[in-house]
Parts: sequence; C-alpha cells; structure tokens
Amino acid sequence: MFSGIVESTAVVTAIQREQDNLHFTLRCPFASELKIDQSIAHNGVCLTVVRIDGDTYTVTAMRETLERSNLGLLSVGDEVNVERSMQMGGRLDGHIVQGHVDQTARCIRVEDQEGSHEFTFQYDVAPDMIRRGYFTVDKGSVTVNGVSLTVCRPTADTFAVCIIPYTFENTNFHNINVGTVVNIEFDILGKYIAQYQSRIDELK
Repeated sequence: MFSGIVESTAVVTAIQREQDNLHFTLRCPFASELKIDQSIAHNGVCLTVVRIDGDTYTVTAMRETLERSNLGLLSVGDEVNVERSMQMGGRLDGHIVQGHVDQTARCIRVEDQEGSHEFTFQYDVAPDMIRRGYFTVDKGSVTVNGVSLTVCRPTADTFAVCIIPYTFENTNFHNINVGTVVNIEFDILGKYIAQYQSRIDELK
C-alpha cells in the first residue's frame, strides 16, 4: 500500500528482457536501504526488489504489468518516480494507492499558470470500465505516475491536475509534455462504490 507521495526519482541504468518479462535496474538515493522482496512503486506500479547492488536495485515487470502501464516504454536514462510502501502508524499525506495501475493516459495539454503547471490527460473509456469505477470525479483523487493528485474539470475521458513547483521539480512531471504516456490508478474507494452499486443493480 502506498500514499502517492513520491519519495524520490530513480534513473533506469539497465533493461534486460527475459521471455515476456523485463528486468529494470535503477539507481536511486535509498537503494542501500532496501531489502530483497521489498515493494516499491515505480511510476505508480508496485514491483518487488529482486536484486541490490550498491546504489542500484533490480525489479521485474511481467507481461500484464507491461500491457497496462508505461513501463514498457522506458529506456536507459529515463527518470522514474519511486515510493516505498507506507509504514503502519504513519500519516497518510496523499490517498490510498494500491500500486495496481489501471491503464495509461496521454497528456494532451500543458499550461504554465504563473508558477504552477496544469496538465490535462486523456484516457480510453468503455461502459464496463465505468461500471467498475474507472473514471474521475471533480475534486476526487487520482494517481498519475505514482503521484497522488486532485482531479480538476473531469469529462467523460479527460481530467486535469495542477502541479505545484515542488512536485514539478522533484518528480518526473518536469519530463511530461504533450503526447507523453503516463500511468493512472483510479481511486480505490470509487471503485468499491461503483462495483457495489453495479452488483445491486444486477440483483434487482
């Protein structure tokens, strides 16, 4: 479980394919503090540490993860948002994030707002996805590349988020431009409510 408050960014130093899996090696400031089997969110995707070597560590992404996220688009040198899992008893500064990315979205607009930035993203929708809670609501929560954010002006297939200077500088949002593909995870509470209502309707 994560909070969507990015700890740091990591740089991809190596990518190795093994059948349908990709092994990513990354360098980050807290690599020496990690343990094998520890869960780390990478652009919002929960992956398990399988190897540690000095200031780098390696994680593995399987086919399902690569199909649902932007990890398969990564190249050596790319910057990734990383967050270690929450500690029990700590503050929840963002919102409840599972690290189970639902799908990708594409940036369609970036606006400089005199200090902050507003990003607009578009994603694919389908009736069955909406019934399962895969949509955004005004002032609700959404996770973009692992960052917990508040939704602004949602439509049927788009939403906007406002990024303060600190977040822009300390996450990979400063690398997002029009056309960039990002990972999104919809609010788990919204999913539960939507699917509960859908099942109630089926029983009527």
